[in-house]
Amino acid sequence: MDDLTRAPWWEYLEEGQRDGLVTSRALLRREREHPTPNTHDFSFVVFPASKAYEGFLKKLFYELGFITKLEYEGDRFRIGRALNPALEKDLRHESIYDKLASFCQDNALPDQLWQAWKHSRNLLFHWWPAHKNVVTIEEAQERVQMIIDAIDAAFAECKVKR
Repeated sequence: MDDLTRAPWWEYLEEGQRDGLVTSRALLRREREHPTPNTHDFSFVVFPASKAYEGFLKKLFYELGFITKLEYEGDRFRIGRALNPALEKDLRHESIYDKLASFCQDNALPDQLWQAWKHSRNLLFHWWPAHKNVVTIEEAQERVQMIIDAIDAAFAECKVKR
């Protein structure tokens, strides 16, 4: 979708979330038209959209009743932990993945949200000696689109209020 403002979920997003998606799109356009010399990792292009996605997920989980107001407003709730389908057995009570799969009566949406989180947020923000995690401009564009597609799917599937 080229014009995000026409997306059915656009008004559902908070202003900062909309700004993050717009910023990532603008950075993509700028880097394609006027590449920054000697830049090999375009993770920075995805970061604003990743933050927007985090905010969207927290708002979605709160409005679906999966997290409390305290978790929504606080700084202790971890989406990566709660959305991880491989969460340890003793922590399954914290699983948003399981709640969402039950709500949707299928794993397709929680899997899509998890994959977008994993590839467009976790793998970008973390560094491991054995993995370079360098993101090409093409991969940055794919990851931003992955976030947009995940928001689109969640908004449609969960039938959230505007």
